[in-house]
Amino acid sequence: MGRRKSGDAVSGWVIVDKPVGPGSTQVVAMIRRLYNAQKAGHAGTLDPLASGILPVALGEATKTVPFIIDATKGYRFTVVFGASTTTDDLEGTVDATSTHRPTREEVEAALATFTGEIMQRPPAYSAIKVDGQRAYDLARAGEIVELKTRAVTIHNAKLISMADADHAEIEISCSKGTYVRALARDLALKLGTVGHVCALRRIVHGPFREEAAIPLDKLMGLGHIPPASDTVWTHLKPLETALDDIPVHALSADDAANLRQGRGVLLRGRDAPIYAGPVLATHGGDPVALTEYKAGELRPVRVFNLRS
Repeated sequence: MGRRKSGDAVSGWVIVDKPVGPGSTQVVAMIRRLYNAQKAGHAGTLDPLASGILPVALGEATKTVPFIIDATKGYRFTVVFGASTTTDDLEGTVDATSTHRPTREEVEAALATFTGEIMQRPPAYSAIKVDGQRAYDLARAGEIVELKTRAVTIHNAKLISMADADHAEIEISCSKGTYVRALARDLALKLGTVGHVCALRRIVHGPFREEAAIPLDKLMGLGHIPPASDTVWTHLKPLETALDDIPVHALSADDAANLRQGRGVLLRGRDAPIYAGPVLATHGGDPVALTEYKAGELRPVRVFNLRS
């Protein structure tokens, strides 16, 4: 007999506004305890020095995490010109300095060259594995880490403000795998100086926006207000929230039962739809499974075990 999972069968998304300080794993543990959920995970790490949107998946929503991990992200960050660090942010030690400071016009012109698909070398202090070890572990051990460049996409980038000659506040929209610290480093070098990130905030993550996220301290505080079910639970979004950009196919009761049993569902009739890519199969408005369409059939990829 299998071991029973502790906690409740809670499923959905909690969109947390993470403050500077705690790590992503720490936040996930806090949310899991708050909802007494059996299972929890996040859809993209935010470093302790970063703030902003951290989507936390509970229960069956963890099966939709890959769709959010691969989604477009938006960041607002501040570059400090004149000093580079070993980590390309405030955590590291200064390893180079420069007296040159770019003008606003120069920053805007240089920033434009970083839009579209670019080749980027991730920071040495990153979670990328090198021969089975994390790059940041090798770097902290004193080893020289030279990571390979890789293609990422910056959909758009704009200069928001320059409070003084040392600081530039920038917003970008980018693809999965983009390192903001690397972008800040490379931007400064292109401008004939050096620099690092001193503030970083994620403002967009797939379908989730900054204004829809609840601050972590506020959410945790709601758990102490009786009855908690009238407060905390209003911030639990349906698992299909993460799937708003994929087609939905409504099933009959019999077809829903077949998918739940791992069997494909043939779409019959002259007017049967033809899909490309993943499809969310539903019954009575409730998600049944993530499917793939092949040869006129919806085949289950991830079946949701939701309790009514």
